Amino acid sequence: MLTNKLEVAIDEYLIQHKPNVYLFGGSEQGEPLQNRAIQLVYSDVVRFTRITKKGGIHTLRHSFTTYLLESDKDIHQIQVLPGHESILTTMRYTHVSADAISKHKSSLDDL
Repeated sequence: MLTNKLEVAIDEYLIQHKPNVYLFGGSEQGEPLQNRAIQLVYSDVVRFTRITKKGGIHTLRHSFTTYLLESDKDIHQIQVLPGHESILTTMRYTHVSADAISKHKSSLDDL
């Protein structure tokens, strides 16, 4: 799910950096970016933006999945985006807020 702006930014990045294997490579040529490097960038962004709410990278994944679910996206499509093999994994850590549920109309209203 790339926005047009992100696609342009990635194209510019590719032209400038010309990565061989990975879009964002690690410190060694041909190696992937390490998880720890991603965690450090995340921590820097949280500090820079003065976000005080606790959470980590997994929270972003959880929040994105929850947002999609509450936006009435199909659960099977949502399953693919975070890369879950089983629909049960998606359902296990995704929740629907009571507010989102209350917005749905009962099928009995159509009788």
